[in-house]
Amino acid sequence: MPNVLVTGSNGQLGSEIRELISGADALAPNKHFFFTDREILDITNPHAITEFIEKNNINIIINCAAYTAVDKAETDEANANKINHLAVKYLAQISKEKNIKLIHISTDYVFDGKAHMPYSEDGQTNPNGVYGKTKLEGERAMLEINPANSIIIRTSWVYSSYANNFVKTMLRLGKEKESLGVIFDQVGTPTYARDLAKAILEIVPNIKNEKVEIYHYSNEGVLSWYDFAKEIMRMSKSTCQVNPIETKEYPTPAKRPNYSLLNKSKIKKEFNITIPYWKDSLDECLKKMGERR
Repeated sequence: MPNVLVTGSNGQLGSEIRELISGADALAPNKHFFFTDREILDITNPHAITEFIEKNNINIIINCAAYTAVDKAETDEANANKINHLAVKYLAQISKEKNIKLIHISTDYVFDGKAHMPYSEDGQTNPNGVYGKTKLEGERAMLEINPANSIIIRTSWVYSSYANNFVKTMLRLGKEKESLGVIFDQVGTPTYARDLAKAILEIVPNIKNEKVEIYHYSNEGVLSWYDFAKEIMRMSKSTCQVNPIETKEYPTPAKRPNYSLLNKSKIKKEFNITIPYWKDSLDECLKKMGERR
């Protein structure tokens, strides 16, 4: 029975994987999972990684751990680099050494957002800030080390019923405010972490490649953050008025990509998976949270 290590297990994606593999309808019944956070396993310490993997005979690693505080990263590059770059390097090194399958989660922030067509996996990377830069360096380290049977999945605008995210923020503000402004000139697609978790569990047994491959995954559709907020309010029956604003009206320490639509044809074709439409997934998430009215 394969032993699977899931890092960053208290985050959105890790929490969804944990839920999906438990209960009567478990999606991975023939695998044994080890869910870790920074208190259980420090993935910035290569010796700790090696010890944990050898002790628990790990065959598969799903790296959900990441430094995702995009604005804070601008003044905390050292820690962002440790988690987003060096930890990935260490995981890739031991995966190659021990012949372990590695699935690493990356981000649309590796792109600068200046494109006008959905980004393919071989699209030109050019991150705008420290977060995207460190995530890209993690990708490059993994590609250079090149453990077999390993993949990188870039995703975007992740939300879930777990942890903090845009959907939860909008639901809270929708109850506290009569109106709010949300950016309309940043375009992409949300990703329901549960959908991505299902996809990962589905494709893990079918990953067979000699060199590291990159794939893109988000829900289907195209929208702005403003459109997303409007739909959250509509589905939750909030009376809060959402108004469109430009990015320049809401300055942040880190620059976000204005266009981060990901082309998902590769992952759909190679693994024969169906990706849900963003509104259907939002509906499912809000129902789970008891916020669908």
